[in-house]
Amino acid sequence: MKRLIINADDFGFTKDVNAGILNAHRDGVLTSATLMANGDAFGDAVRLSREAPTLDVGCHLVLVQGRSLLTGQPFPDKPRQLLALLALRRLDIYAELRAQIEALLRAGIRPSHLDSHKHTHIVPGVFRQVVRLAHEFSIPYVRLPLDRSVPFARWPCALASSYYRRLARTFKVRMTDHFLGFRLTGSLNEQTMAAALLTIEDGLTEFMCHPGRLGSELSGAQTRLKQSRVQELEALTSPRIRKLIAAREIQLTRFKNTDSY
Repeated sequence: MKRLIINADDFGFTKDVNAGILNAHRDGVLTSATLMANGDAFGDAVRLSREAPTLDVGCHLVLVQGRSLLTGQPFPDKPRQLLALLALRRLDIYAELRAQIEALLRAGIRPSHLDSHKHTHIVPGVFRQVVRLAHEFSIPYVRLPLDRSVPFARWPCALASSYYRRLARTFKVRMTDHFLGFRLTGSLNEQTMAAALLTIEDGLTEFMCHPGRLGSELSGAQTRLKQSRVQELEALTSPRIRKLIAAREIQLTRFKNTDSY
């Protein structure tokens, strides 16, 4: 059986991103989203999530861009700058990420899964703290940090996968069987999404995306993903995509219970 979770990152980034995510869920094939505790539109996202109880909500853990919930200081802009901070032990990963999860809990949201902004949990030291926190807060799923559809990555990902899965099992945390969407960031549209859906294998797959509406907040935000979010929203609400999912006998589901959607 092919089961598919389609997750929108960056919930809480801006109000127009939030609106696009809700649009993709209500009128399209999006089943899940991950919420940024330090996002400028965090409160708006919390409100919208209450209006959409069928939208699965996780925590989008942030260590680059934005500001720390603990200190109020800005995070580094780039993942490579984060690596330098980690090497110098100038960032308490555990305490920072714990504060972000607790912010969701205080807002009345119990995360069903964890992933990370800019995919920083692919760093082994970060991944260890993420699965540790997932275990402590009884959060069942953490994103598999490997997209083997990236060119030339199939075999390296297969080799690295054993490390991440072994560590997740140590903390009694689950991951999906497959992960897609990372290499399509910025280029996901109806055509590329249709092509990706043709590669879905048996088992549980997470498909990462970044839909949104291009309003004034997103236009002024520091991100390269602007017009591309509109294209992703169009793909996620496309009748062609929904028909293709049905034709391929792919079952849409969620992290929360992995039942059919």
